[in-house]
Amino acid sequence: MRTMLIIEADISMFRYLKAELTRGYLLDHEEAKFTEKRERVYTFLNIPRELEKFMLYGFFQCADAFLHMFTFLPLRFSLALFKIFTHPCSIISNRDRLLETSEICDILKMIIFIVCSFALSYVDTSMMYHIIRGQAILKLYLIFNILDVADKLFSSFGQDILDALFWTATEPRGRKREHIGVLPHLLLACFYVVLHGMLVLFQAITLNVAFNSHNKSLLVIMMSNNFVEIKGSVFKRFERNNLFQMSCSDVRERFTLFVLLLIVLVRNMAEFAWNIDHFWVLIPDILMVLLAEIVVDWVKHAFITKFNEISAEVYKEYTVSLAYDMASSRQKNAFSDHSDQVSRRMGFIPYPHGCLLVRIVCQSIKFTGYIDLIIMVLGYLCLITFKVFNSIVLLGKACDYVKEHKSHLQEVAKQKKEAESKLASNKPKHSTLRRRTFASNYPANISFSDDQNLDTSQSFAALQRQPSLATIKPFFSNSTVSLENVGLNEEYVKDSTPEGDLEQRCDTPEQKKPPQKPLSEIDRYTMCSNRIV
Repeated sequence: MRTMLIIEADISMFRYLKAELTRGYLLDHEEAKFTEKRERVYTFLNIPRELEKFMLYGFFQCADAFLHMFTFLPLRFSLALFKIFTHPCSIISNRDRLLETSEICDILKMIIFIVCSFALSYVDTSMMYHIIRGQAILKLYLIFNILDVADKLFSSFGQDILDALFWTATEPRGRKREHIGVLPHLLLACFYVVLHGMLVLFQAITLNVAFNSHNKSLLVIMMSNNFVEIKGSVFKRFERNNLFQMSCSDVRERFTLFVLLLIVLVRNMAEFAWNIDHFWVLIPDILMVLLAEIVVDWVKHAFITKFNEISAEVYKEYTVSLAYDMASSRQKNAFSDHSDQVSRRMGFIPYPHGCLLVRIVCQSIKFTGYIDLIIMVLGYLCLITFKVFNSIVLLGKACDYVKEHKSHLQEVAKQKKEAESKLASNKPKHSTLRRRTFASNYPANISFSDDQNLDTSQSFAALQRQPSLATIKPFFSNSTVSLENVGLNEEYVKDSTPEGDLEQRCDTPEQKKPPQKPLSEIDRYTMCSNRIV
């Protein structure tokens, strides 16, 4: 030790600098760690692409449910009324119901839509605009955050109100009455939609004030609120189900923001007599708000998946979940309408936004002559065309996702079957085991070994431990849905229910995590991991 100290003490400055400039090091000893870090980087960069695939599919599902109110719901309502007027005696008699369950729900939905649109037409938006415009900037920022929280609370309770109404109206006869009646439920639903519509109207007016302010300071503050969301979510523990809730919530927020920006655009264009020059003035601010929302979603999901070690493949599972929702809603006897499934899954209830949009359009556009009536009819036909095209594309993509999922199931099942058969063929018989028991009675040069079975056993065990999409149930919004009667491309989705449940991951064999709920049971406001995202 003394010699080594003397040598270190005798090192000159030149030798020290030479050692610092020429010394080397190897990373091979930590190859696994650096390989894992490189994969994390690739996953981090791949998150925006996989997230946008899911967001795009969910966005157009929300658009499909939103357009359904303006296109096919009035037509279905007219058919149900025609059936009532052509069979008036069946209503008076005590026979079975004249109308089907779906027809009763369509009538109730249209009544809510008409009544609430008529009620919102009496709201003075000009007075609300000037009241909000006269407030201080920080107070408006606080009001906007309060409205955002209230919107989520209204959405969580609103779908329960609508479901209670539909079940009360369609409950089988002959049971003991356990409800207050259809009319009180209908009045409660109308009251909820009107309140939620006024809340969305406040949000739209606040956003409109931010767009029309001279220094754009309120708009910048509202955009900065998105980045505060990153701080509140990135550094928290997320399970797969919680991430699914957050992803659905982001889809809903993006579509709601699109509707609010559309309302702001219509109101501003109406105030400036539909001058195209003012349209190009608004476009930069609209694109800036949308771009901020998209970038925040990318950063938030990228860091959440990084910190919680979640693969980017999870968004494919989420997309398959929405695809099964889409396919199951197109059955001849589906358990629920597609718009209701979107409401439960993503927390998006289209009636408040639809009633508000009707109120804004009727206020901004005046229909005075036959030309305006023709334009309105042409606009309605354009909406139906887009709705049909959107539904066909969504259902086609759903069938593709279901077909891919089914083929993956068959491939993995085939691999497991081959591994089981190989293991069974190499398994020693009972007589062989008996000879091994008395191996001492045989000559020493005769050996009995299980080496030939080792590789097969290990490969089969590794195959069973392999996380795969095949270990996941089809993600229906209702876990009892059967896909045996899908109206379009039913060969893709028939008999595609795999065995097993969601993959249960654990940190160590000694300490296992509690089993997670399947995605089929996860709605927007379902409690997951002791919290709702």
